Amino acid sequence: MPQSRTDLPPSVRTLNDSRLNLGCAFTDEQREELGLVGLLPDGIETLEIQLDRARLQFDAQGSDLAKYQYLSALQDRQERLFYALLRSDFERYMPIVYTPTVGEACQKFGHILRRPKGMYLSVKRRGNLAKVLRNWPVRDVRFIVVTDGERILGLGDQGVCGMGIPVGKLALYTACAGVPPEAALPVVLDLGTNNESFLADPLYPGLKMPRITGDEYFSFVDEFVDAVQEVFPRCCIQFEDFTNKHATPLLRRYRDRVCCFNDDIQGTASVAVAGLFGACRVARKPMGEQTLLFMGAGSAGVGIADLFVTQLMADGCSERDALKRCWFVNSRGMVHEKMPNLPDYLERYAHDVAGLTFPANARVGVDSPLKDLVDVVETIRPTAIIGVSTVAHAFNEGVVRAMARINARPIIFPLSNPTSKSECTAEEAIRWSDGRAIVASGSPFAPLHYGGKLFVPGQGNNVYIYPAVGMAIYATEATRVTDAMFLRAAESLASQTTEQDLSVGLIYPPISSIFETSIEVAIAVARFIFHTGLARVREPADIEQLVRSKVYDPSF
Repeated sequence: MPQSRTDLPPSVRTLNDSRLNLGCAFTDEQREELGLVGLLPDGIETLEIQLDRARLQFDAQGSDLAKYQYLSALQDRQERLFYALLRSDFERYMPIVYTPTVGEACQKFGHILRRPKGMYLSVKRRGNLAKVLRNWPVRDVRFIVVTDGERILGLGDQGVCGMGIPVGKLALYTACAGVPPEAALPVVLDLGTNNESFLADPLYPGLKMPRITGDEYFSFVDEFVDAVQEVFPRCCIQFEDFTNKHATPLLRRYRDRVCCFNDDIQGTASVAVAGLFGACRVARKPMGEQTLLFMGAGSAGVGIADLFVTQLMADGCSERDALKRCWFVNSRGMVHEKMPNLPDYLERYAHDVAGLTFPANARVGVDSPLKDLVDVVETIRPTAIIGVSTVAHAFNEGVVRAMARINARPIIFPLSNPTSKSECTAEEAIRWSDGRAIVASGSPFAPLHYGGKLFVPGQGNNVYIYPAVGMAIYATEATRVTDAMFLRAAESLASQTTEQDLSVGLIYPPISSIFETSIEVAIAVARFIFHTGLARVREPADIEQLVRSKVYDPSF
C-alpha cells in the first residue's frame, strides 16, 4: 500500500496542499521550519515573479482548451497564485476559466480529466448522501454550486462532465468577490445521462445509465438538500444549469425552506435588469416605457420578466400593466393565452392577441398567430429584444433592422452562451442597426469601430451578480435568498456605470474593475439583508467594514 497523505512528512504535505503551497516564495525561516530546505531552489521569489512565470506558461499554451487545463492544474498546485493571476487581468483569464471555454471543457471533460475536483453524488449512494458529504475535508462549507449536468450552458446533457460549471462558478466567487475558496464546494448529481455519445464512450467517468425522472428524481434531490442542511447547516445552495422542467419546480420547492437560489433564473434576471437600467440611461427612456420581447420562454427569460415586473411595480405600475410589457416567443411562435400546453410559470405572460394587427403575409405557426420573430417584432413593437434561447443567429439581420426601424435606440441583448449559441454578435447588432443598438451579450465580444465611433459591447454576464450576492450571504450568514436581494444587486451594479462608460455603449462597469464593483454590490446587498432581518449575525456599526473584512486575499 502507498503511504497515506497523513503519514507523509510535513514538507511533502505542504508542497502537495494547494492552499499551503507557496512554491519558491517560502522564506528561509519557513523552509527551515517546514523541512523544505533542499526541496526547492534557493532563490526566494515574490508574488510578482511567480505571476510573470504563470503568464509566460499560460501564453505558451496552444489553444484556449490547453489554457483552461493549465489554469486548472495551477489551481490544483498553488491556489493563491491561481487567484492572484485571475485578479491581475479579469478580461484575459475569465473567458478561459468560465464561458466560453468552459463549454468545450465540459464536452471533453472525460478526456481531459486529471485531478477530480468537488464531489460526485450518484444515485448509487441514495440513502447515504449525508455520509458521503462528510467525506469532504472542510467542515464549514458555506456555498455549494450544484448541477445535474442535464442542460449545461446551451450544450445540452453533459452528465457528470458538467462539473466544469460548478468549479468555474466557484472560482469566480473567489476571484471576483473574495469569497474564501475553502468555503466553497462544487457538486454534481450523477443521475445518469441521456447523451448517447457519452454512454458509448469508455472514457465517460459517470454512471452509464439513462437519467432517472419523475418522483425518483425529486426524491433524490430532496435527500441531497436535507443532507446539506445536516452536514453544512450554514451553507447556501446555488442550483446551476438544470433544465426548464426542473429549474423552476426545484426553486419553488426549496426557496422558502433553505438558503438557496438558482443563478440561471435569479442571477440572469438581475444582470439583465441591471443592463436595462443602463440602457434606459442611454436611450433616455424610463423603465416604465420599455416593452420586452423574449426569444426563449424558459426559466431564464421568465426570471428576467418577473424581476422587471417587480421593478415596474415598485415604480408604481400596476401588476396587470407591467405584465403586458413582457412578451415571449418559443419554438412554436409567439406565446399567447390560447396556446396549448403552456407551463404554469409562463401563463401570466400569455396575453390576449385579439386586438393586435398582424403584418400582411405573416407566417402563421400551428399553435401561434405568428411564427417568425420579425413578424412578432413588427406586431408587438418592443423597445428591447432579449435572447435566452440558445438558438444561434435567431437575431438575424431582418430582426435587428426591424428593431431599428421601430426604435431610435433599439436594445439588443443576445444573452445565450457560449458564443456559438449567441443569438447574434455585437458587431452584427451594431452594423445592422446603423450603429444605434444598445448591446449586451452573454459571451464577451471585442470592442469595435463603426461609422468612425468606438463601441464597447457590454457583457451581461451573471458574474457581475452571483459572486457579489454570495459575498453578502457569506458575510451576513443569511438564512434565505430573496428576489429582492437580486433587484438590489441590479440597482447597485447599474449605479456604478459611469457616463463615460455609457458614451461608448458600455452599460455595465468594465470587467477590468469587476472586483471592486462586486464588493460594492455585496455591501449594498448585505445592508438589505440586515434591513430585512435575514442575517444570522448581529448587525455591525459598519457593514462595509464587515464585508471587506471577509474578503479573501491571495497575496503571499
